[in-house]
Amino acid sequence: MTAPATTTVAAPEVFDRLRRHLSPALALTGNFAGRGAAEESADGCRVTLSDGRSALDFGSYAVTLLGHRHPAVTAAVRAQLDTMPTSTRSLANPVMAAAAARLSGYLDDRLPKVYFGLGGADVVEVAVKLARLATGRGRVLAVRGGFHGKTVGALALTHSPLYRAGLRGCVVDVVHLDPEDPDAVRREAAAGEVAALVFEPVQGENGAVPLPTEVLRRWCEDAHRAGAFAIADEIQCGLRRCGARSVALADGLPVDAVLLGKPLGGGVVPLSALLCTERMYAPLAADPFLHSATFGGHPLSCAALPAALTAVEELADHGRELAALLDVELAALAARHPGVVGAVRGRGLLRGIDFGSPGTAGAVVVGLAGAGLLVSPCLGRPTTVRLLPPLVATAAEIAEAVGILDAAIVDAAAVTGAG
Repeated sequence: MTAPATTTVAAPEVFDRLRRHLSPALALTGNFAGRGAAEESADGCRVTLSDGRSALDFGSYAVTLLGHRHPAVTAAVRAQLDTMPTSTRSLANPVMAAAAARLSGYLDDRLPKVYFGLGGADVVEVAVKLARLATGRGRVLAVRGGFHGKTVGALALTHSPLYRAGLRGCVVDVVHLDPEDPDAVRREAAAGEVAALVFEPVQGENGAVPLPTEVLRRWCEDAHRAGAFAIADEIQCGLRRCGARSVALADGLPVDAVLLGKPLGGGVVPLSALLCTERMYAPLAADPFLHSATFGGHPLSCAALPAALTAVEELADHGRELAALLDVELAALAARHPGVVGAVRGRGLLRGIDFGSPGTAGAVVVGLAGAGLLVSPCLGRPTTVRLLPPLVATAAEIAEAVGILDAAIVDAAAVTGAG
């Protein structure tokens, strides 16, 4: 693979620009995490910093499932760039049409309709909008601990009050359900006006928490009895991140829609998608301009999708092997640090390691970055650190990551007095 071009801008200037034009806090955290260096190039599981150091990327908020610069995906995007990099929005877009057909066939024939966005919140918004229009109802049911985005509509579904600080309210009438209460949907539906139930089969931002499958099945069935839609948000946990193409469909949940994103563009370009039934999509089928976006179905993003799905499937068996290895390694890690590691949760290649306090978790994250391992903290659950290995990782890289994690836990315990 051709080596990526490097930036000529020194790291201090990067931090100064962030401070002046974006946020002082963003500059501070980036400077702290990189120990004075900025990200400069990346390939596979590795990120090269501006001072020449290399770090394993097991974070990136689940985007780099195929690692950085997967050759098949970058080749597809380059080819489209040389052909037609944007769409007229007036003429038919064959790249978007091909991507929609491929994605629908990839997931489930029961979900034939597709809407493309750029980020996860885009498709959360359109899913809720379609559910409300198709049912003529206003209320939406979400789940405690769930995260669905930070735009105003999606924010109503997101459970943590942290993200709503300073806002008087959101435009969607949402009730958050207790994931341990099987009767919650039936009870809320009896109160009337429920348009949809929205849930993550595995809650990423809440610390990689799998929701009880039998509860979700009961909820979906009760939603259908009440004439409401069941929507699985798999923006973080889908596309084999947790083993299956769709966690909800693999678990036999009768959903009307699945939301995908993050790695859908192959870790190269932004892309998200709503896949749903004809009934749920009916308002948009009747009026395709009911919900639209200038860059929705962007040719560069849609060109990446077939290459990304092919690569994911080629690596699926390897991903299952990595997940099994991760099970063993993380169980042993927890056993070595019983007073510091409270729990290890998750499914497949989405794992959450829970510590006794936010201070300990924060110290671990800082230690990991300095030692060459990038992970994703959980803002909504600050005691938990997320580990998101890519499908392209090797067994040796898993062992390397766990070794770095082990040392960081020892150092964090010494600093914070945990354990």
